[in-house]
Amino acid sequence: MQLEQPSQSASTAWNGTVPNAVDARVLGLVVVTAGLAASINVPYGGLPMAAAAFALLAGGGVACHLLGERKLRRLTDDLVERWSAAGGEIEAVTRSSNGMQTEWRVHTPEGEIVIGGIALVPIARLSVEWRGIGDTMAASEAAANIDRVAESLYREIFEFGSNR
Repeated sequence: MQLEQPSQSASTAWNGTVPNAVDARVLGLVVVTAGLAASINVPYGGLPMAAAAFALLAGGGVACHLLGERKLRRLTDDLVERWSAAGGEIEAVTRSSNGMQTEWRVHTPEGEIVIGGIALVPIARLSVEWRGIGDTMAASEAAANIDRVAESLYREIFEFGSNR
């Protein structure tokens, strides 16, 4: 499934896209951390060793963020796609930021659902918040159990939530 391609669901107003969420703050943190770590090499290995360490650390950090963002974006797309297919009315999906988390806001008639997490692949965590109540799990665990996660959240938000 391509994330940029619109969904074929005609029952909702959602156009099927989840916006990109490469976060400049996380990339800045990666570059600053790589710079500090590489600066330790100056007295021992000289500037060439420090430059190589910086390139290695910054490249690895950027790759970890891009992979983490991709994983969270796919999870968000999978959740919203499953909710839409089950009959949930999705109005829009927008990108937002909170602290060091990457987030998407899913706009529905039942209220705003915030899906996001930490977008660094070794420690990527998915969090879902609705009406002030949130749940967090490892992104790999959520990906492995996406059907169960989507179904339980759908029941809570779209079935039970509309009765409140």
